[in-house]
Amino acid sequence: MAASELYTKYARVWIPDPEEVWKSAELLKDYKPGDKVLQLRLEEGKDLEYCLDPKTKELPPLRNPDILVGENDLTALSYLHEPAVLHNLKVRFIDSKLIYTYCGIVLVAINPYEQLPIYGEDIINAYSGQNMGDMDPHIFAVAEEAYKQMARDERNQSIIVSGESGAGKTVSAKYAMRYFATVSGSASEANVEEKVLASNPIMESIGNAKTTRNDNSSRFGKYIEIGFDKRYRIIGANMRTYLLEKSRVVFQAEEERNYHIFYQLCASAALPEFKTLRLGNADYFHYTKQGGSPVIDGVDDAKEMVNTRQACTLLGISDSYQMGIFRILAGILHLGNVEFAYRDSDSCTIPPKHDPLTIFCDLMGVEYEEMAHWLCHRKLATATETYIKPISKLHAINARDALAKHIYANLFNWIVDHVNKALHSTVKQHSFIGVLDIYGFETFEINSFEQFCINYANEKLQQQFNMHVFKLEQEEYMKEQIPWTLIDFYDNQPCINLIEAKMGILDLLDEECKMPKGSDDTWAQKLYNTHLNKCALFEKPRLSNKAFIIKHFADKVEYQCEGFLEKNKDTVYEEQIKVLKSSKFKLLPELFQDEEKVLSPTSATPSGRVPLSRTTVKPAKARPGQTSKEHKKTVGHQFRNSLHLLMETLNATTPHYVRCIKPNDFKFPFTFDEKRAVQQLRACGVLETIRISAAGFPSRWTYQEFFSRYRVLMKQRDVLGDRKQTCKNVLEKLILDKDKYQFGKTKIFFRAGQVAYLEKIRADKLRAACIRIQKTIRGWLMRKKYVRMRKAAITIQRYVRGYQARCYAKFLRRTRAAITIQKFHRMYVVRKRYQCMRDATIALQALLRGYMARNKYQMMLQEHKSIIIQKHVRGWLARVHYHRTLKAIVYLQCCYRRMMAKRELKKLKIEARSVERYKKLHIGLENKIMQLQRKIDEQNKEYKSLLEKLNSLEITYSTETERLRSDVERLRMSEEEAKNATNRVLSLQEEIAKLRKELHQTQSEKKTIEEWADKYKHETEQLVSELKDQNTLLKTEKEELNRRIHDQAKEITEAMEKKLVEETKQLELDLNDERLRYQNLLNEFSRLEERYDDLKDEMNLMASIPKPGHKRTDSTHSSNESEYTFSSEITEAEDLPLRMEQEPSEKKAPLDMSLFLKLQKRVTELEQEKQSLQDELDRKEEQALRAKAKEEERPPIRGAELEYESLKRQELESENKKLKNELNELQKALTETRSPEVTAPGAPAYRVLLDQLTSVSEELEVRKEEVLILRSQLVSQKEAIQPKDTMTDSTILLEDVQKMKDKGEIAQAYIGLKETNRLLESQLQSQKKSHENELESLRGEIQSLKEENNRQQQLLAQNLQLPPEARIEASLQHEITRLTNENLDLMEQLEKQDKTVRKLKKQLKVFAKKIGELEVGQMENISPGQIIDEPIRPVNIPRKEKDFQGMLEYKKEDEQKLVKNLILELKPRGVAVNLIPGLPAYILFMCVRHADYLNDDQKVRSLLTSTINGIKKVLKKRGDDFETVSFWLSNTCRFLHCLKQYSGEEGFMKHNTPRQNEHCLTNFDLAEYRQVLSDLAIQIYQQLVRVLENILQPMIVSGMLEHETIQGVSGVKPTGLRKRTSSIADEGTYTLDSIIRQLNSFHSVMCQHGMDPELIKQVVKQMFYIIGAVTLNNLLLRKDMCSWSKGMQIRYNVSQLEEWLRDKNLMNSGAKETLEPLIQAAQLLQVKKKTDEDAEAICSMCNALTTAQIVKVLNLYTPVNEFEERVLVSFIRTIQLRLRDRKDSPQLLMDAKHIFPVTFPFNPSSLALETIQIPASLGLGFISRV
Repeated sequence: MAASELYTKYARVWIPDPEEVWKSAELLKDYKPGDKVLQLRLEEGKDLEYCLDPKTKELPPLRNPDILVGENDLTALSYLHEPAVLHNLKVRFIDSKLIYTYCGIVLVAINPYEQLPIYGEDIINAYSGQNMGDMDPHIFAVAEEAYKQMARDERNQSIIVSGESGAGKTVSAKYAMRYFATVSGSASEANVEEKVLASNPIMESIGNAKTTRNDNSSRFGKYIEIGFDKRYRIIGANMRTYLLEKSRVVFQAEEERNYHIFYQLCASAALPEFKTLRLGNADYFHYTKQGGSPVIDGVDDAKEMVNTRQACTLLGISDSYQMGIFRILAGILHLGNVEFAYRDSDSCTIPPKHDPLTIFCDLMGVEYEEMAHWLCHRKLATATETYIKPISKLHAINARDALAKHIYANLFNWIVDHVNKALHSTVKQHSFIGVLDIYGFETFEINSFEQFCINYANEKLQQQFNMHVFKLEQEEYMKEQIPWTLIDFYDNQPCINLIEAKMGILDLLDEECKMPKGSDDTWAQKLYNTHLNKCALFEKPRLSNKAFIIKHFADKVEYQCEGFLEKNKDTVYEEQIKVLKSSKFKLLPELFQDEEKVLSPTSATPSGRVPLSRTTVKPAKARPGQTSKEHKKTVGHQFRNSLHLLMETLNATTPHYVRCIKPNDFKFPFTFDEKRAVQQLRACGVLETIRISAAGFPSRWTYQEFFSRYRVLMKQRDVLGDRKQTCKNVLEKLILDKDKYQFGKTKIFFRAGQVAYLEKIRADKLRAACIRIQKTIRGWLMRKKYVRMRKAAITIQRYVRGYQARCYAKFLRRTRAAITIQKFHRMYVVRKRYQCMRDATIALQALLRGYMARNKYQMMLQEHKSIIIQKHVRGWLARVHYHRTLKAIVYLQCCYRRMMAKRELKKLKIEARSVERYKKLHIGLENKIMQLQRKIDEQNKEYKSLLEKLNSLEITYSTETERLRSDVERLRMSEEEAKNATNRVLSLQEEIAKLRKELHQTQSEKKTIEEWADKYKHETEQLVSELKDQNTLLKTEKEELNRRIHDQAKEITEAMEKKLVEETKQLELDLNDERLRYQNLLNEFSRLEERYDDLKDEMNLMASIPKPGHKRTDSTHSSNESEYTFSSEITEAEDLPLRMEQEPSEKKAPLDMSLFLKLQKRVTELEQEKQSLQDELDRKEEQALRAKAKEEERPPIRGAELEYESLKRQELESENKKLKNELNELQKALTETRSPEVTAPGAPAYRVLLDQLTSVSEELEVRKEEVLILRSQLVSQKEAIQPKDTMTDSTILLEDVQKMKDKGEIAQAYIGLKETNRLLESQLQSQKKSHENELESLRGEIQSLKEENNRQQQLLAQNLQLPPEARIEASLQHEITRLTNENLDLMEQLEKQDKTVRKLKKQLKVFAKKIGELEVGQMENISPGQIIDEPIRPVNIPRKEKDFQGMLEYKKEDEQKLVKNLILELKPRGVAVNLIPGLPAYILFMCVRHADYLNDDQKVRSLLTSTINGIKKVLKKRGDDFETVSFWLSNTCRFLHCLKQYSGEEGFMKHNTPRQNEHCLTNFDLAEYRQVLSDLAIQIYQQLVRVLENILQPMIVSGMLEHETIQGVSGVKPTGLRKRTSSIADEGTYTLDSIIRQLNSFHSVMCQHGMDPELIKQVVKQMFYIIGAVTLNNLLLRKDMCSWSKGMQIRYNVSQLEEWLRDKNLMNSGAKETLEPLIQAAQLLQVKKKTDEDAEAICSMCNALTTAQIVKVLNLYTPVNEFEERVLVSFIRTIQLRLRDRKDSPQLLMDAKHIFPVTFPFNPSSLALETIQIPASLGLGFISRV
């Protein structure tokens, strides 16, 4: 495709601009071939017509797509030209704050003029081992590449750092050296890198000065070779220096300074040691005041002087030499103040006793007259004679300055020599990496000899650089097997020939220097005659005959010829040098001792430096034709030779280039000046690299990358299984011109612009696809919208129609209601009218009817009244008539009835007289009697009732009578009282009158009082109201204060709670820090221990080399044997000599005399006991001898167990006797003491002690009874054993002997007797050895007690010197102390005896049980003869399973075998699969339990020590195996938990079962060993973390970042990033599944080994932290990974890890929280990054990231596709502004090596020890269960 086809509408181009160098513009219409003008629009919106060059018709360079802007490698840009390079550097520097950029093999470093946090050790670790193309550009990446190539190719390397003054060359070189020292490590004791850095203050003080461009400009070049040994560790260094600017010593331009050291001396002139130098202010000396700027802002010369002196001391320059250096420097300053006076035009003189010269001579130790003479004269030698000639004042000044420069140059070289000596190594150097810190191309307004040499050196370096770049390009093409043509690149050779060839500039200059009357003018004319118009690179200025112009590779430079000859000759008079050589000052002649040596062009001085100026003074009698004032070699010649030597060195190494760029001349941070940058880019060769790359095939893609990027341009049928063939087919269709690309073996090579063309096609295809997608999506959206609108319309219609229907129904209802209302209203009106009419009618009718009714009523009333009157009248008349009639009738009836009664009476009288009558009467008489009787009863009742009523009435009457009487009496009395009252009333009336008068007075007084009260009340009310107001105010104030107090209390409470929470967190952090520090110390201790073991192994190996027959022992065992070998329970007798040996200088605590006497008594008793045992041993031996001599007399022999019990019983009895004796003595001592205050019988102390002694005595009696019982039990056991034991009954033996008629039987019995004797002898020998050991310890104790006795005697002597009162008081105090100590000791002994008695009881029970079983099982079937026939051996009685005590017994000699089988040779995999978890720990603890049961502290100590050392040994041997480390971490923790669980401490016993509590340790407190095991577990945990970190490290970056878990989300950027051909290829590709599989493997192994769940959580948390930290660190250092799609990949990967945590139930382990920084970084890549709201959201979201990390991610954010947008600089500024108050670490990277402090929470085991079975596969048959 033609390049002109890319110039279409909206294409962006670069056009030249005088201010910004290049300016961006956009085409407004397509370019057509033949157009002379381009229609452009600038970025600021201004339209412009750009005229093309009519001759070349060259189009302006195209601008790269925005997606390519900010690339790590400039050669990866699609369009390679100057504006693209400049713009890319500017964007990276200004917007992304990235100062490093690759340009092919060159690292471009822009000085930020600001400290950046990108050089820490964490950054070094991140770059270590990485390929150069995988990480962001950095000086560490270049250093790593050099170090890697040195180790891989075994070829020396060079790093060439160049640039202008102030560009940062020295800093870059320093960081490169720091990287080498950190990565490789120093092989010597002193760090070479520190020494090299320590040389910086010295070299800067004597070689750096202030210039107009840089306050600390290096005025010399240096090449530092860093030497490495075969293991590629730094062993030494060597420094070469080039072209020191000596002219600065005597002359400085305006605003510049001399070398720093002079100003440092002047600033320190007041120091006492500098008084002899007679220095003053810098303005006083001619050599320091010429620039007029003696002070640098922000620099304290006095402090710098201190740093310089410290550096000299560190490098081995003694104080005397330092003072010598300062004397010479001060002498140079005073020499500059020497003045000359005119004598005539050809001669001058120095004033007599000239102070500056006097001081100079004193400091230099030379004669004043000689120096004054030779400063004004010179010696000339001809062929026949030598004569002295005076010189003019000008020549004298020049000679003085030349002498000063020469002295300074020699001093500079002498210091460099000493620095090299300090950096020199005695170890043989295997390879080296050279760091060249050399000046860059320079051009000023006035350029002289120094600039000429500098530019000459840069020409040579540029030529070497061009050749190297071309060579790499050629190698790349040949490697890929593509045809290549010669690339035309700029060749520096013509320019170099112009300078250094025969009859070149340097040759002509040297020739002119040899001429007697040579001058700058004649030399200029020779240059014009030789080269002008003959060499295209040489020109003559138009207006000058004393200058010339050279066309360098970077620019044209005009050099002024003035001063060239003088500087090249560097003339110093021989006589002046001789005077200095004759100095009494020793250092000065040393500076000139090598003056006669001449360097060959290819040789260097022994120190490795190349001297640039040698002042060789000829002798007076020189050969003819030689002058005495010149050097044998000029400065130019020497510089040419040293430059050739440097080029040879560089050509013999693999070079790496660092080009330092100065962004601006004002040292403003992150400010980019395009003009200055372009000037330096042209000068340093970066653009030449770009041009060479662009001339060939600059864009290079692997086939897989090309396929991934341009898969969208292929159809499905074009995709083949062979990626290479697929790419070929596609490219042939896309790019018709086959010259635009080439197919290599692994890559496709493109010409410049072709990638942009492919990107344009891809973008068009994507744009068309986007349009189709948009069309489809928009159609779908519109259809969705239509359906939604239709549905909404239908819904609206439904609701509208419903509304209308409802309205119509409402209308109908209203109409119907209106009709109804009208109906009822009309009805109401009619009815109302009807009612009115009806009511009127009714009213009229009522009135009429009422009137008629009233008339009728009147008539009826009158009639009625008439009738009534008639009725009453007629009634009265009738009644009168009736009464008259009735009265007559009654009278008639009475008369008649009287007559009839009389007649009846006559009849009754007659009947009564007759009997019949009586009978008739008698017949009804009974009934009548009954009736009468009833009547009588009723009458009686009535009578009674009446009687009762009468009585009650009488009583009432009587009471009433009495009441009335009393009333009468009262009335009488009242009458009398009334009379009396009348009299009193009169008197009272008088009194009332008086009272009324008084009342009147009182009323008047009351009135006045009321008035006063009203007034007072009013005032009181007013006061009360005021008080109420005040009270209200006070209440409000009180409420306000209460509210404030409440608020303050609330605030204080909240603050206190917050502070408490913070303090708690801080304490937790401090605890974690302390724990971490402690564990780090343990880690360091283990590392040093391993180092010690390795060194010991090496020493043993070296020692075994000359002795082939010597067998090497295991140093690990020997070194670890004594480690942790200390007892957790040390007796006083053992501890005292130990303390005396370890702490001889410490002052011992004073002991009481009684303690010494008690211990001495104890020693005596033990000696007696030992003697008794010895006697018993002798007796046993005699018995054995008698048994051999007399077979019939055989002494009673006990079994081993009974013998042991007998000894124990005797020991117990003796102990009880001793205790009783001691108690008696103590009681006696108490009774005999005559202290009236303390020990009187009634004293409290006496009573307390006596009670204690009494109780102790009773306890002893009880113990004595128990001992007697034990003795009786033993005797009974003995009697029970006698019938069945052939060795315990002498009578049976005699009978058996009598029965032994056969000699065989006698021999058999004799053999049994011998075996018995041997058994007894072995037991007695072991007892003897134990007693001898005890005797040795007691002897040591006696020795210590003797010393204590001497001290007590001294103390007693001192007490005797005291007054009697003080002596008594002291003796009483000592006696009380003694009694108290004895009492405490007795209590301790009683406790021990209790333990012993309990143990003996347990043993007796066991023995009794054994005896019972033996009697039952064997007595019935065994006869005495059978017993004799069988061999005599201990009987092994098997124990039932239920009787196991959870202990394992082993012999002391089997301990190493136990450790070997159980620890050293145990395979974790078999144990983890087949056996219970933690079985080795249980076995070891059960062995410890048995040793504790035996009360054998030596055995406990030895077993624990061997266990610890064995675990260390197996971890050292197989420490890289995760299973081994996990297995022993689990078992160590289980062993630790067992020691805690069965320690007997209440805090640990509460989790045990009663059976487990019975298994607790009884004799030893192993708390100290628990701490040792805890430390060992911490070390194993740290080793486990290191192992899993080494396993996970290669997987993390590939699996978490590089691998596309979600396929197709993240595409490859069109970068064409050049992979370095020298980089090591990737070892393999890991995916996220690889990481998860590895995590599953780790987890399953830890679970199989029975590791504590809490410990597993801590391991998982550590693993996840490593994954998150490594991933985030790589993300922060890789610009290509900071994209939206990569953020999605990371979040998906993290979600997979979280899912793994959920599956394993580890979400509460804290592992997820360790991934929070990575999660937030991924979210940061995906969130919007435009508005202030987005900034606020980011600040609140990213709380786990530091400010530096957030800003770094935003700076690195890179769009992968054109549709993504870059983060604006203003947005990043907003983020920084919002985060400025956040207090977090300035560190950029996370510490991936950080290990969280581990804890081991107590985890008791529910497993019963007695149920544990020992499998035979462990090979532990020598131990038995107890």
